[in-house]
Amino acid sequence: MLWTLLRRNQQGLHFRRQHPVGPFVLDFYCAAARLCVEIDGPAHDDRVQEDARRTAWLWSNEQIRVLRFSVEEIEKRPAVVLAAIAQAAPPSTA
Repeated sequence: MLWTLLRRNQQGLHFRRQHPVGPFVLDFYCAAARLCVEIDGPAHDDRVQEDARRTAWLWSNEQIRVLRFSVEEIEKRPAVVLAAIAQAAPPSTA
């Protein structure tokens, strides 16, 4: 569902899906904004520390910010999720 919303490009951001960075594959990545959007399903409940290390690595090595949303957030409040993504992206300099 989120990919469909991001592909519409309403925020003027170009996201790639399943984009490799270092040892990781990011759910969604916008190179221009250096922004990663991760979707956390039930499997992530047991991976909190691993996700935190991944987020720290992405910031310290690549200066990529990570936003995490649960599947439930995306399904129930997609407009709020899109607004948070737009707010996290730096303003366009074009």
